Amino acid sequence: MAILLKNAQYLNWKSLEITETNILVYEGIDEKIEFIDRISPEIEKTAKTVLDCRGMIATKSFAVGHHHAYSALSRGMPAPAKNPQSFREILQYIWWNLDKALNRDMVEASALATAIACAKSGASFIIDHHASPNFIDGSLEIMAAAFEKIGLSHLLCYEISDRDGEKIAQNGLDETNAYLKNYQGLVGLHASFTLGDKTMKKASQLMENHNSGVHIHVAEGVYDQQQCEEHYGMRVVERLKHFGMLESPKSILAHCLHLSSYERRLLHDSKAWIVENMESNLNNNVGFFNAEGLGDRIMLGTDGMHSDMLRSAQMAFFAGQYKDTIDFGSAWKRFRNTHNYIETNNFKGDGENNLVLLKYDSPTAINASNFLGHFIFGLNSSHVQHLISNGQLIMKNRTLLNIDEEEILEFTKIQSQRLWETLKK
Repeated sequence: MAILLKNAQYLNWKSLEITETNILVYEGIDEKIEFIDRISPEIEKTAKTVLDCRGMIATKSFAVGHHHAYSALSRGMPAPAKNPQSFREILQYIWWNLDKALNRDMVEASALATAIACAKSGASFIIDHHASPNFIDGSLEIMAAAFEKIGLSHLLCYEISDRDGEKIAQNGLDETNAYLKNYQGLVGLHASFTLGDKTMKKASQLMENHNSGVHIHVAEGVYDQQQCEEHYGMRVVERLKHFGMLESPKSILAHCLHLSSYERRLLHDSKAWIVENMESNLNNNVGFFNAEGLGDRIMLGTDGMHSDMLRSAQMAFFAGQYKDTIDFGSAWKRFRNTHNYIETNNFKGDGENNLVLLKYDSPTAINASNFLGHFIFGLNSSHVQHLISNGQLIMKNRTLLNIDEEEILEFTKIQSQRLWETLKK
């Protein structure tokens, strides 16, 4: 079965060439798309769904390189007991309080809310980094089911950490091991400063056993480096190299702000990928990302701030004018690099039959030579009209088709109130 997109302007995400065409989108994981000049009555009759896309841009849907769905219920939550004075205190008094308060229903509600927001922003694939220390067992399967309920593909991990004690760290390792037996995923780690050598060694072995990679926060704050040098006599990236975590092309290192020139060379020469999260860095006042010397394996994430990858790319460009080496072309490359990461590592669910339809009524012409100007200065998530995931139409005219959105949002509001009451105690 296939979806027929009539009268579309197809934007090739690699070449930026724009072609007026009709597109057959075949259903299934990593299936193909087919361009046709003339629509026969037979094709139109046998198509599962026919959409007239006149005036719309059809292109590969988006992918989120680093998300925290567990933060989805935080919007409007009570103020922390203490006003944080540093990044470590932001973690301690806000996010580590929130993640410890999550129960089964809250985890599910967070994942559903995140999946809805991602779909409405044009993303059909999410790489997520989850934490719920008091509800670990089965948490990743609950999230996977929630994402799939909306129609999204995913690459999940649980954030293993020693910060809540050895037992909870082991629970995180066990959850990861159980999940990776049945799903594609990664070995999630919080950050070097909350991980002892014993847990790092176990995580490294788990990574090797499952032919996976790690997904870890790296040098997001200066404290991460200070603690590493004080306790281990090396810097964070050196410690990751020591445990073999830079050798996997599946490894994702989030943030990578406070790096020495030697660490930059190590990352450049490694197989690991880096994910930039500019808005989160600004919000936490931890510094500006700078790609100098890091190579081309850089993608973009949202770090749980929101689910809008267009917004993340534009912020990376604008804030990057201060200290980064970013321009129009590199902004687009980072925006699209998550697809290259997924394809390079043979993960499933991000094939060419994942498409977003953009209803973008520009007052000026759009072509291959100027599209990046529209990308930076014109496009936003409100232009996302339809979304096709693995060849299935999951959003039509901004209405999600697999769920009752009103019912789910009622559920997420109830769970957010319960979470907030817990945080007040």
